[in-house]
This record gives sequence, structure tokens and C-alpha cells, in this order.
Amino acid sequence: MPQSMGMDTSKPNLPQSYQDRVQPHLHAAGLSNAVSDALLVFEAEHFHYMRRIMKGDVPQSLLEELDSGLEATQFHALSAIMRIRSGFGRATPTEPTVGLLAEDLCLDPSRASRIAADLVDRGLIVRAASQSDGRRSILVPTEQAHSLINAFLSAKWTRTLRLFADWPEEDILTFSRLFGRYSEGMREQYPLRHDPSSK
Repeated sequence: MPQSMGMDTSKPNLPQSYQDRVQPHLHAAGLSNAVSDALLVFEAEHFHYMRRIMKGDVPQSLLEELDSGLEATQFHALSAIMRIRSGFGRATPTEPTVGLLAEDLCLDPSRASRIAADLVDRGLIVRAASQSDGRRSILVPTEQAHSLINAFLSAKWTRTLRLFADWPEEDILTFSRLFGRYSEGMREQYPLRHDPSSK
């Protein structure tokens, strides 16, 4: 059948794949095809890894194993309080407040306050007066919270050690070194506007 005059017989414009959009940048950087492919594979794997973290799949799986009754967001908040108190990732240990909790979790202060209230109701933290300023309220983990964190760490490291069980020692050392180098590069390229570790 003859085609109608004026009919567009060209193929529809299909959307470019992600690889097609990124490849020109990789080639412009002078990277070989093998390196370009490796970086694209890494990015895809990193995306899946981060999605599991952001969705809370990793902590939630462990919390269910422990039958803790906590949601991932609540556990992240409790962990943040512990980190602030110990100085982990910070210049010095600091008394946790709702404001610092909100900053650590990148949450609105009102949302952080509600999560803290949930933890108080569960008996995992108590509100107390600051030793340096009695007018300021701080968040203090209870013995129940410490027991939960210890159980969580035990379950987490049991799985982590299983993950690395068949890795040669050299691979673990190399992976740790390279991941640290990658993480440092990420901090340089994407600096935090308010870095808790600088306080």
C-alpha cells in the first residue's frame, strides 16, 4: 500500500539510555572503554547499595532479627545520639540535643523532636539537664538502649564477617584502602554545608 503523502515514516525518537548520556563524558576524560565500563558497573552497584541504605533495608533486617520493635528511622536516631555522645565522626564528644539530632539526620527539628519523643516513650532515652547549662535539655541513652545497640552490633558484625569470609586478606586490605580513598574524594567533591565532624 502506498504511503500517504505527508505521513512521517521515520522511527520515533527513543530516549537515550543512561550509558549513552554518560559515555561522551567518560571518553572526553580520556578513559579507555574498559575503565569506562568498569565505572558504569560500579555506579550501578553503588546505586543499589545506597537504595538499600536509604530505604532502611539493612538496619531493618537486623532489627527484625532482634525483634526490637523499632523502625529504621528510630534506630538511626538512637544511633545518632550514641555517635554524638561518643564523638564518633566528630571533633569531640558532645551532649546530644534535639537540634544536633536533627542536624545529624538532616531532618527538620520538629521531626527530630517527634522521633526523640518516641524513643523516650520506648524507654530508650531520657531527657536530662545539660551539665554545662542546666537550662538546656539533652538526650541520654538508657541501659536498655545500650543493650540494644550492643545486640545490633553483634548481629551486624556476624553478617559482615560472613560477607568477607571467603575474601583473601589482601582483597580486604585493598578494598578498605580504596573505599577510604573513594570516600575522601566524595567529601572533597561534595562537601557538606554543615559538617558535624567539624564541631
